[in-house]
Amino acid sequence: MLRSTLAVLLAAGLWLLQPFLLSPALAGPFLERLQARMAAREAERQGAPATEYAYGADPLQKLDFWQARGGAAAPLVVFVHGGGWKRGDKRNATGAAKVEHMLAQGYAFASIDYRLVPAATVERQAADVAAALAWLRSNAGRLGINPARIVLMGHSAGAHLVSLVGTDPRYFTAAGLSLRDVSGIIALDGACYDVARQLADSGRFMLDTYIQAFGTDPVRQRALSPTLQAARPNAPAFLILHVDRADGKAQSEALGAALVQAGTPAEVQGVGGTGLRGHMEINRELGDPSHPATALVDAWLRRRIGTP
Repeated sequence: MLRSTLAVLLAAGLWLLQPFLLSPALAGPFLERLQARMAAREAERQGAPATEYAYGADPLQKLDFWQARGGAAAPLVVFVHGGGWKRGDKRNATGAAKVEHMLAQGYAFASIDYRLVPAATVERQAADVAAALAWLRSNAGRLGINPARIVLMGHSAGAHLVSLVGTDPRYFTAAGLSLRDVSGIIALDGACYDVARQLADSGRFMLDTYIQAFGTDPVRQRALSPTLQAARPNAPAFLILHVDRADGKAQSEALGAALVQAGTPAEVQGVGGTGLRGHMEINRELGDPSHPATALVDAWLRRRIGTP
């Protein structure tokens, strides 16, 4: 009976189930399956071919690269997928419209895989983001990209990771980079910018995911909180977008305020959409002109890295 009910819900497109509709024990695996199916469909809709490269020795240290259509020395957008730090994939988590839209704007585009919790720590994931960026910069000539015009973009857990490497210079330093080697950070509806606050506000639904990723040690939680690492130096600029969900809005605003207080330009903007549905849509529909995040991202990218 439960299986048939879930099948009906899936067919109806009710992947936006709110946590109170299912117990936490059922909700997590159910939503993971729904999101995986949606992501696979989105990957099938992406028409532009990508070339896969390894930036490290681990099987998950790989990236997909789409060459710009405007010729050599193109600006580059590097995408870091979400998935609760424990799942997700470089191709099926980019959304259906994002790649084609970025290519049409004249940008090269890369989407990276990174090692996943629990086999890897969040610290290693951040190191992977920095390592992927270092690989892209060191291969800029053959890829046809301008290493001086690169932006990191992430969604959900990926938004946390790009914000972490953009506020804590240790990750870039370990990869042979400085924070000036990236032109800016775009964070799409992230949370856990302040880990301890997120754990306190999350309730039961996501608590196990956060504990698995960040543990219970307050010192480690603080070190993995971009909001609490936002004293200079930081990446040159941030665009922080959020939908209408209480935790994401509060976390985004607090990160933006901490960055501005440190003298780092940071724009924080709500883009409509509510709850889990809005959280998925900001990623899945970015690049669609009808989604409000598209125009905001386009304008910010033009200001930060221009077009060829």
